[in-house]
Amino acid sequence: MNDKNKTLFSEFNPVSKQEWMDKVNIDLKGADFDKKLVWKNLSKIAIQPFYTNEDTINCLTNTGENSQALTNYRAIRVQNAENANKLALKAIEEGMNGIIFEVVEHIAVSELLKDINLNEISVSFILFSNELSFATEFISFVKLNNVASHNLKGYFDTQLISNYVTTGKLDNTNFDVIAALINLTAEFPNFKAITLSGSEYLDAGANQVQEIAYTLNSLVYLIDELTQKEIKVQTIFDNLNINFAIGLEYFIEIGKFRAFNNLLQEIATKYGIVEFSKTVTAKTSIWSKSVTDAHTNMLRATTEAMSAILGNVDGVLIDPYDKEFNNPSDFSSRIAGNISTILKEESYFGKVSNPVDGSYYIEEVTFKIAEKALELFKAIEANGGFYTSFEGELIQEHIAQIRQEKVKLISQRRLPLVGVNKYPNLMEKVSSEILSDSYKITSTKILKPRRASLEIEAIRKATEELVAATNKRPIVELASFGNLTMRKARAAFSYDFIGVSGFNVQQEESYASALEAAETSANSEADVVVICSSDEDYNESAIAFVKAFRALNNTKVLLLAGAPSNIDELTEAGLDGVVNMRSDVITTIASIQKKIQQTIKA
Repeated sequence: MNDKNKTLFSEFNPVSKQEWMDKVNIDLKGADFDKKLVWKNLSKIAIQPFYTNEDTINCLTNTGENSQALTNYRAIRVQNAENANKLALKAIEEGMNGIIFEVVEHIAVSELLKDINLNEISVSFILFSNELSFATEFISFVKLNNVASHNLKGYFDTQLISNYVTTGKLDNTNFDVIAALINLTAEFPNFKAITLSGSEYLDAGANQVQEIAYTLNSLVYLIDELTQKEIKVQTIFDNLNINFAIGLEYFIEIGKFRAFNNLLQEIATKYGIVEFSKTVTAKTSIWSKSVTDAHTNMLRATTEAMSAILGNVDGVLIDPYDKEFNNPSDFSSRIAGNISTILKEESYFGKVSNPVDGSYYIEEVTFKIAEKALELFKAIEANGGFYTSFEGELIQEHIAQIRQEKVKLISQRRLPLVGVNKYPNLMEKVSSEILSDSYKITSTKILKPRRASLEIEAIRKATEELVAATNKRPIVELASFGNLTMRKARAAFSYDFIGVSGFNVQQEESYASALEAAETSANSEADVVVICSSDEDYNESAIAFVKAFRALNNTKVLLLAGAPSNIDELTEAGLDGVVNMRSDVITTIASIQKKIQQTIKA
């Protein structure tokens, strides 16, 4: 047989799944397979570490089609029609093919949309007031400029559900407004008059299953209200634009969008709707962003946009990396717009059809998300539906449980956020003014979109305020001795762990003996000393270290990196605490700050 015609790897025998499992179990050395290798995310979905062609794959239908004409949006807050128009034209020049105008008060539509080709550029409007007068003027402008009915693309967002879940107030006249908007845009099938948002759920700490389920519950509620105003169900589905936030869990987010498309079709079928036209717009989440090491937000935005595009959305809105603490600059806005352009044109995301279809992993994730979301959707409907469940605070309670679990995992560093709880940028200077005091719940009835990092930001803020008040940044010394490998590893861990605080964490100081390390570090300029060595060295000399240290200095914070077996004895001798894989960042650093503040005051 000619080697050129050989099948790749044909000389190797096929490997069964059981053979893989046997090999894995040997490598695990008796450890539990499920606990070690099966990942359970916060949507309570168990993800296997590998799949083979022996696995049964559940492929859902109607998961959407990869959009070859993805709308790349830029959001512009309209304070002045002329300035907003200039910003929009600049965005279009930079490659954007969609503009979202945030219209706070009535402005002249002709000035706002001057020189924008509505046959090619999608325009959407988030309306805060005077919705009908603005919409009427907009449609008149469109007709006056002879825009082809099928070319007009975009949507109106009156924030009906968004305002309700974030303020707890619902104005029933808004349903009349939406009904009027539907009638106004009847001639333009690709311009959507109804926008439902699920982003507030994810940004308040919900998981993907909750985001899908509650959005669908709100849709059923909206259908019930609008049909009473003689709007046909088919018309409602044809006018839908759904806004979703995009979270950090890359593959889960891909599955989320695909699962939503499937469930939306299922619900439409229950209403007797076979075909309908809707759009899904994805926005980078507030939850995942940070104000420390903020440039990492660009990386998060990139992976979020990737998962949304692969999940078959129709449009993406990528926020500038500095939006959470600054008025976005021209640079940050341009970078945000370039992300989806690069993905679409240079990474070929806009030039392939459904690249994730058939992937065992993603098909399994999609199926499980859809299954759990449908179960939750039915539970809310059985409880009286969306409005009853939100008024009774059932939805808020469910989201709060997941949010608290996420915050706990972040504080334990089991849910990593680069620049926040892992790999902090110790060279960065951050003003206390942009850091949060912490997350304060003003009302259990409303959802408050927030960053996941708020509690850790509060820790950093306390440090920055201390520096401002005392003109002194606390110094941390990593005092190491003994076993080279372990002391290096534990010093590196401590550097990363305590660096979150904003303290001046110095590079490791190595000593020939524990006694030398104790005496030198006790007399150094450091405010915090971390003992770094191996468990064997701790058994031999940790007690001696602590006693020698405390004999010379009784005010410094003294910590140990690791989990010593004689912690009680060490604590009694004067050790303030330990840092290890089980340590909670917030609790540990807060206690360090408290003692440092007392020392400085004294």
